[in-house]
Amino acid sequence: MDAHVVGPASGTVFFERRELDQLLRVYGRMVAAGEWRDYAIAGLKDHAVFSVFRHASESPLYWIEKRPDLARRQGAWAVFGRGGHVLKRGHELGPVLKLFDKGRFKVVD
Repeated sequence: MDAHVVGPASGTVFFERRELDQLLRVYGRMVAAGEWRDYAIAGLKDHAVFSVFRHASESPLYWIEKRPDLARRQGAWAVFGRGGHVLKRGHELGPVLKLFDKGRFKVVD
């Protein structure tokens, strides 16, 4: 399992420790289930991204974005699937990550 991390710079949106803990807990659960094998983290000017992969050489299966500029409107958090479709959006990370809860979600090839 390889991790690719781009560190925060000034003027960059990044994840807080609590948010990373939540993301990595879900990631660990999905790795244990054999669904995910790699991840990447990026801090960009207007948003931060946590992407998950089945294989490092593929495009991401899912990515979770934190966009602080959307916090008051539709919520700062969103989960995207392949093709860029929004699967879930919300104001707090925990409820958004419930999309990946056992029994509520299954990866389909």
